[in-house]
Amino acid sequence: MNSSARGVRARARIEVTAAIKEEARRQLAAEGAAKLSLRAVARELGMVSSALYRYFPSRDDLLTALIIDAYDSLGESAETAHAAVMDDGPVRRWVVVCEGVRAWALAHPHEYALIYGSPVPGYSAPRTTVPHAARVGTLLLGIARDARGGRTRPVEPELPADLRAEAARMASDLAPDLPPEVVVALVAAWAQLYGLVGFELFGQFHRVAEDREPFFRHAVTRLAHGVGLAENG
Repeated sequence: MNSSARGVRARARIEVTAAIKEEARRQLAAEGAAKLSLRAVARELGMVSSALYRYFPSRDDLLTALIIDAYDSLGESAETAHAAVMDDGPVRRWVVVCEGVRAWALAHPHEYALIYGSPVPGYSAPRTTVPHAARVGTLLLGIARDARGGRTRPVEPELPADLRAEAARMASDLAPDLPPEVVVALVAAWAQLYGLVGFELFGQFHRVAEDREPFFRHAVTRLAHGVGLAENG
């Protein structure tokens, strides 16, 4: 097969793969991840199931591809937002990253639910998803690192004695160059960020926090302070 024919086949595969994933996302929105079916996707695309299996051998393979795409799209949203404020102070950079996460979630609620909603019965995400899932966390870690070299010395969060061993392990695994106190605070803030977004997205703030944008900005600013970031660091 010559290079021209190989190129045509490669482009066709890319286009079919994209169509499969797009239909799968439509089904996620309509039925939820638990009901995603390769046969249903094939039927909607006018394909026989055996043909679709050449692209995704199982439902789990398709779910993994969708999860990776969602993490990457979320990460890109946060990274693009952050790139516009790289020269600002650490608190501003932190808040903008968090706002990028929220904006993406509001624009892609079903994909957010896929990665941060209820687990899909019978599915376990492989380790190949981890680097994609880490993109936002990596940004927040980077902001914390930069702040430690800034003009204002960050305030170290307090760490209770019964958490010190676990904190040291977390720091060794996640960010050996940062103090354990900071790593623990960062992990807690990361979880709280997605809790704030999830509460808004899934309706738990209804009649509780109605003016949600300023509420969110205030909340994530408090998270920034909680990990020791200063306004003019």
